[in-house]
Amino acid sequence: MNLIREIWQSIVRRDPLSTDKGKSELVFLNVWLHIHPAKVKKENLKFKHTYFLGFITFFLFLILLTTGIALMAYYRPYPSAAYQDMKDLRFVVFMGPFLRNMHRWSAHGMVICVFLHMCRVFYTGSYKKPRQFNWVIGVFLLLLTLSLSFTGYLLPWDQLAYWAITVGTNIGSYAPLVGGQVRELLLGGHSVGEAALLRFYVLHVAVLPALIILFTIVHFWRVRKDGGLSRPVWKLKPQMQEALVTIGAPAEVTPLKTQAAAQSKTYGLMEVVTGKPIFETISPEEEEDTVFSYPYAFVREAVVLMATVTTIMTISLFFNAPLEELANPAKTPNPAKAPWYFLGLQELVSHSALLGGVIVPALMVIALIAIPYFDRNPSRRLADRKWALWIYTFFVLVNLILIVVGTFFRGPGWALVPPWVHVVSGAE
Repeated sequence: MNLIREIWQSIVRRDPLSTDKGKSELVFLNVWLHIHPAKVKKENLKFKHTYFLGFITFFLFLILLTTGIALMAYYRPYPSAAYQDMKDLRFVVFMGPFLRNMHRWSAHGMVICVFLHMCRVFYTGSYKKPRQFNWVIGVFLLLLTLSLSFTGYLLPWDQLAYWAITVGTNIGSYAPLVGGQVRELLLGGHSVGEAALLRFYVLHVAVLPALIILFTIVHFWRVRKDGGLSRPVWKLKPQMQEALVTIGAPAEVTPLKTQAAAQSKTYGLMEVVTGKPIFETISPEEEEDTVFSYPYAFVREAVVLMATVTTIMTISLFFNAPLEELANPAKTPNPAKAPWYFLGLQELVSHSALLGGVIVPALMVIALIAIPYFDRNPSRRLADRKWALWIYTFFVLVNLILIVVGTFFRGPGWALVPPWVHVVSGAE
C-alpha cells in the first residue's frame, strides 16, 4: 500500500481537496487545468455574464474532433469512393448516420457560436485595452472556423457539396491580382475535381484543426494574462479600479484621485503571506468576491459540456445531415448556392462581383481587426457607446438579412421567390 501511495503521490502532487491549498494546487499544478486561475470572481460564474459562449464553441470543436477522427475510419478522399462511403455511413455502418449528424450539426453550431461569442464580446466592450490583441486572435479563429466548415462541405461529394464549393470558390476568384491563383491553388486546377477533394480533405483533417488548436491555446492564455474574464467596470471596487488603471484597462468610473495616484506610481510591491503558496495569496478586499475554481467553475463547465453534447445528440437524433445525389459537373442545380454562411456574399456578388467578392469581405475583416485599436472611447457602458453599437448592429442585421434572402427567397435564375411559392427547380 505504501508503494501504491508513493506512486500516486508522484503523479498527483497536491494536498487533499478538502483543504484550500489542495484546491489551489489542483489548478496550479495540473497541465490541463492551469489555464484556470486558482480563484475566480463570483460574478464571472453567472450565466448572463458570458452565456458560456466561448466554452460552448470550444466544446463543439471537441465534438468535431472526436466525431471527425471516427469518420476518418470510414472515408476515402477520392471521387470514385467518397460518395459511396457516405452512403455506407448512412445505410451500412452501425451508428453511422448519428455520427455524421453530430459532426455536421456541431460544425454549423460552431460557426453560429463563434459569431455570437464575438457579438457578446463587442457589446460588453470586452475587446478594449488590454484585451485588443486577444480580439484579433478571435477574429482569426472566426476565419479559421469558416474555413474548416467550408473545406468539410465538399467531402460528401454530392450535388449540394460540389456546387456549393464551386460557387464559393468562384466568389473568392473575384479578388484582383491573386483571386484566380488562389482558387486554382485550392482546387488544384480550374474546376472542382479529384485534386480539389484531396486538398480540401488535407486542409480539413490536418492543417485547419492544428491552426485552430494553436490559436485556441493562445486565446485562452491571453484571457488569463489579460486579467481573466472582463468584469462590468461599474461593479469594481476602487481598489480594483486602481489596478485596472495601472495596467491600462478602461477606467471610466475610477475616482480622479485614484487615477492620478495610479498614473504617478511607477513601482509595485508584492507581499507573500507566510506559509501560503504565492498563487494562493489574495488581497482581503478580493477574498469576499472570489471562490475557488474547484468545484464552482469546474462544475459549471461540466454542466455546459453535458448540455452542449446533449443538445447536439438530440438534434442528431431527429435531423439527418443532407445527402443528395452523386456530384455531377454536367448537371447544374438552379440556383446553385454557396454554403449558408457565405450566402450574404453571394447575394452581393449577384449585384456586383467587385462589391461582394472583394470590397465587402476585405473591409469586414479589416474593420474587425481594427476595432480595438481605433475605438478610443474608454467606456464599456452601453449608454456611452451608442454610435458604435448602432453601427455594429446595423452591419450584423444587414448580413443576417442577406443570408435569409439568399437561403429562402432565391429561386431559379437567382430570382426573388417567396418561400411559400412552390417552384420546380430546373438544371442546366
